[in-house]
Amino acid sequence: MNSNAAHFEIKKLTEEINLYDYQYYVLASPVVSDYEYDLKLKRLMELEEQYPLFVLPDSPTRRVGGKLAGKFKSAAHGVPMLSLGNTYSFQELLEFDQRVKKIISEPVKYSVELKIDGVAVSLIYKNGLFARGVSRGDGQRGDEITENLKTIKSIPLRLTSDRAVYYPEIEFRGEVYIDKDHFNQINRERGEEGLELFANPRNAAAGSLKLLDPKEVSRRPLNIFIYSAILPEEMRPASHFETLSIAEKLKMRINPRRELVDDMEGVKDFADRYLAERDELAYEIDGIVVKVDNFNQQAKLGATSKSPRWAIAYKFPAEQATTRILDIELSVGRTGALTPVAILEPVKVAGSVVGRATLHNEDEIRRKDIRIGDTVFIEKGGDVIPKVVKVVLEKRAANSREFVFPDSCPVCHERLVREPDEVAIRCINPACPAQVKRAIEHFVSRDALDIAGMGEAVVEQLVDNGLLSDYADIYSLTKEQLVPLERMGEKSVNNLLAAIGESKKRALSRLIFGLGIRHVGKNTAETLAERYGSLLALKEAAEVELAEVEGVGVKVARSVVDFFKQRKIAIILEKLTNAGVRMTADRSVATGFLADQVFLFTGRLTAMSRPQAAEKVRALGGRCANSINKRVNYVVVGEEPGSKYEKAKKMALTIITEAEFREMIEKGEIVHED
Repeated sequence: MNSNAAHFEIKKLTEEINLYDYQYYVLASPVVSDYEYDLKLKRLMELEEQYPLFVLPDSPTRRVGGKLAGKFKSAAHGVPMLSLGNTYSFQELLEFDQRVKKIISEPVKYSVELKIDGVAVSLIYKNGLFARGVSRGDGQRGDEITENLKTIKSIPLRLTSDRAVYYPEIEFRGEVYIDKDHFNQINRERGEEGLELFANPRNAAAGSLKLLDPKEVSRRPLNIFIYSAILPEEMRPASHFETLSIAEKLKMRINPRRELVDDMEGVKDFADRYLAERDELAYEIDGIVVKVDNFNQQAKLGATSKSPRWAIAYKFPAEQATTRILDIELSVGRTGALTPVAILEPVKVAGSVVGRATLHNEDEIRRKDIRIGDTVFIEKGGDVIPKVVKVVLEKRAANSREFVFPDSCPVCHERLVREPDEVAIRCINPACPAQVKRAIEHFVSRDALDIAGMGEAVVEQLVDNGLLSDYADIYSLTKEQLVPLERMGEKSVNNLLAAIGESKKRALSRLIFGLGIRHVGKNTAETLAERYGSLLALKEAAEVELAEVEGVGVKVARSVVDFFKQRKIAIILEKLTNAGVRMTADRSVATGFLADQVFLFTGRLTAMSRPQAAEKVRALGGRCANSINKRVNYVVVGEEPGSKYEKAKKMALTIITEAEFREMIEKGEIVHED
């Protein structure tokens, strides 16, 4: 390919992938398969590596930058990011309306929008390109978090509407948030890892934006809704609502749940509607925002030193209630982590009756001084079940008692341990029935192997009846074993067996996620599947090599290697293989001249690092092994090779030098074994 052709293809792929991102992350209407998207992105990365001069500033490959040193720079806001006055009273909303109409004599229209419970940020575009992102801070100055905001795929790196070129500079303001499902998933994973849980989705979003490593930020499922735009005054429309329409045309993500109303009756109708639908939304809201729509009217109303006089937040009642803790039970997760759960006197919260609330961990119980018998505030928010906010000390009963964690597991009665750097207390018995059940439930869950009909109650029965000792046993279940079980009629059994059969065809990434490797969530599983192409290749990957994979890192790499070292995992993988579960990616990585060839590197390479050499092998269809075995086709020996070199000689494996390896790569021809 000549440079002109490369330049054209890079430009075309950049535009296509950015459009796909907009359709997926903003419109929630994907038009290409993940497979096609990944192929195009991979092709773009290859071309950009060969022709770095042609990399465009809005290339999707530039979303994740390098780690920041020290701390964020402080940046001033050109227009202060004022906070909104707020009220929980509709009467005060009417008073706000009266204050507005004392100053504005002509008719007033109000823009009403949902108040997203997230983190306010400013996005500045210059000549159509995303130039700078700043957190709200104190309203006058904030932290420059440009690189972190670039990782959010619903934020375009280039404004693509034809009108964008006419705006030399535009500032958008929006709310960065994490939706409820992703928040619950993050907290489940943090709980299993023994990490402190986030209090709510807003806390999780704020903590993510404060991370100094954009790679870490890119793993967090951040999203954004733009709520205002500051355009050059001579190019600005007459109203806020029109401005949002312009922002939408510029491919910014605007919440569609917004309306223009004539009076407070319209405001009340909007508020009542979304208060009723609040629990059904994918994200957290804590009220609505009411704004005078016309910019000239906004200017007449002005602002105080803290808040604009033309806008107000009408906040919804807190989803809290008081009740009493009757007892505290311990739940054992799939990684052995114990979660204390408060058993409550049933109470109605946000429209539903609840009888349980999470207490997270031992440190949380001690910090809040929660005791059995206490009267407590509970809150229903982003968590799967409600949480205890605080104790009502004035109502503490004389017979309330502290909860003491036991020394042994409440299920298998083996000893419990707490690592020095973790908040979780764990059962370390891998055969603990509770861990086995939770591991199987994870394996069959929707994001993993997605086996319909195998819910918690069915898994409970199967383990308790000795039919499952691990998740691989699922594939040896028979109709004769299942029919005698409770609530398992012939039709249900046939459907379940059919679902089990279908699950064998699931994508490799879902299998990797389903295995339950600590620290490996959905996104990391997809990265590993994309990089290695087969479970065998992942199993044999070296820790140093894994750590170099973008989005993986040292902790995850160590966890993956330790997972595959376990004897019980080797047995499980053998069962899965024999059952016919797909162990390779949907698309074969073996498309180059090194297809089916296995390499092992030992000693220090001089022209490239070992991870770089391994990457070249995989890019050409080959695989890399972590240990010497008969399946290794080539042992590449660098300077000061170790014991693997001696073992390779004893096994009479083909041994080549680094120079011979480089020649093989450059010529595109394999060295034939003697």
